[in-house]
Amino acid sequence: MEHVYSSIDIGSDTIKLVVCELYKNHLNLLAATSTPAKGIKRGLIVDPKLAKEAIKNAFDEVEDMLGIRINKVIASVPNYFAEYTIINGQVKVADNIITNKDMVEAYKDGIRKSIQPNREFVNIVPIDFKINEKTIMKDPKGFPGQTLEARAMMITTPKKNVYSVVSILESMGIEVVDISTSAIGDIYSFKNKVIDGSVGAMVNIGAGTTCISIYNRSIPINTSVVNIGGLDIDKDIAYAYKVSTPDAKKIKEKFALAYQKNADVHNTYEVTNFERKKIKINQLEVSKIVNTSLNKILEKIKEEINDLTNNEVKYIIITGGISNLEDIEYLFHRSLGAKVNIGKIKLLGARNNKYSTAIGNIIYFIETLKLKGQEYTMISRDDMEVLATPNKHLVSTSEDTMLGKVFGYFFGE
Repeated sequence: MEHVYSSIDIGSDTIKLVVCELYKNHLNLLAATSTPAKGIKRGLIVDPKLAKEAIKNAFDEVEDMLGIRINKVIASVPNYFAEYTIINGQVKVADNIITNKDMVEAYKDGIRKSIQPNREFVNIVPIDFKINEKTIMKDPKGFPGQTLEARAMMITTPKKNVYSVVSILESMGIEVVDISTSAIGDIYSFKNKVIDGSVGAMVNIGAGTTCISIYNRSIPINTSVVNIGGLDIDKDIAYAYKVSTPDAKKIKEKFALAYQKNADVHNTYEVTNFERKKIKINQLEVSKIVNTSLNKILEKIKEEINDLTNNEVKYIIITGGISNLEDIEYLFHRSLGAKVNIGKIKLLGARNNKYSTAIGNIIYFIETLKLKGQEYTMISRDDMEVLATPNKHLVSTSEDTMLGKVFGYFFGE
């Protein structure tokens, strides 16, 4: 064990909490849980008491898996009314050799000059640096220079977006070491050479909301949050068959297909309705309902992408819990064309796309540490020893289990 990081994504339907270890530049999943949410509507905390109870359940599950207490976390905050501002900051280089400290101080100068009183700083995404007002490069560390200018994209949100999340976690004794958004987490989960070199969109379809973000060379430039998502599909199924919303959700996730043409007319699902009668639901019929509901979401996605950018998008990546529906790729390809892809989480043990924000925020956090030239872990040395010692709480580390499987990220090396 070297460095351990935990990340939480508080959604309308579920609370996602993941714990990962960075070892020899590879990310390993140590634990992941998705527990039912309470007191949260459309991604916003509306009942702190119920939300706190739901969040505690997530921490209890992960702590039971690992045998240690998680008391530090990276927290995702709502994207509502997020703003993106290109900042420029300048510093004089102290010893004529540029260091990590000079780079960070240049960013701080840009933030100080650009932040608005009613906004809260959330993220910064590097663009480039300029040495001595002429030489432009991505990483100037170690180069000679007298002045350094930093250019970056700064993400801010209304203060209440941040404080509502941070205050509830801190009331539980959880230290929030960093904050982020799904616009950051999702792109860092799926970044590749195509994304790094073009304009595109990331669409996170959650239970209560759908977040559409536009990127230029992996740098977020605009975001829209619309109040439509998986819960709308559940309601349509529940209304059609007079069943409870939880039953409708099960039918959607376990039985229905997102693309009705692949459904089997002879395949049925038995459920008890509100009249306490057992009914058999035909797969083709319920898939038509899901198909119709998804098409409404798709039309909204296309509308928002057109509103957010005038540029041609080269890729559209779909993530979030709804992207796991069976055969959804056929429906999206038919509607949005070949440039759309369903995101695929590579981290074994958390391949469900509902974890993309939480995992990506850890990757972003690690990138930020490297920019600062710092090392950091969220657990103590004693807890490290507990994790490194086989016991009943930990999954076996054989090659066939999640701890034995790793995947690499390139952190600018």
